Amino acid sequence: MELSGDDLAGVVDTFGALTRDELARALAELAFKRGESADPDRFESVIDDAIDAYELIQLTDFEEPLLAVGPTAFPTRPEGTTDLRHILDTEPRDIDRERAGEAATNRLREEAALAIQAGETDRIEALIDLSYDIETWASADLSGVRSHLDGSR
Repeated sequence: MELSGDDLAGVVDTFGALTRDELARALAELAFKRGESADPDRFESVIDDAIDAYELIQLTDFEEPLLAVGPTAFPTRPEGTTDLRHILDTEPRDIDRERAGEAATNRLREEAALAIQAGETDRIEALIDLSYDIETWASADLSGVRSHLDGSR
């Protein structure tokens, strides 16, 4: 089963937020419904990819970290996603968009510092572009981060 980061975001959006294990179980359930391997571990790399691409944002200020839809995602719900609410024993969660925006902003700042320190020009360019996505999505002002990144090229 091929899933994009937007597909993962669609599954997460169905619940508001999910733990990593809950998302892996949900994806395994979708695979099972399609007659494919239902091992949740097989989805670890696609979840990592979606986090790396800011399609999912990890919120760590909960008892267990949660994944929420990120600033670069255009959530799409794979076939069978609506049934997951009945199949999984997981309550929907309301996530404050401001809280998710802060998590994305903080992560961008951390990654910007690392990219500048390492002199990673391609990563700096990507982070500059990403800063605009986060600003639009989270109503944040990242002009200072962008200036710092731009000045390090």
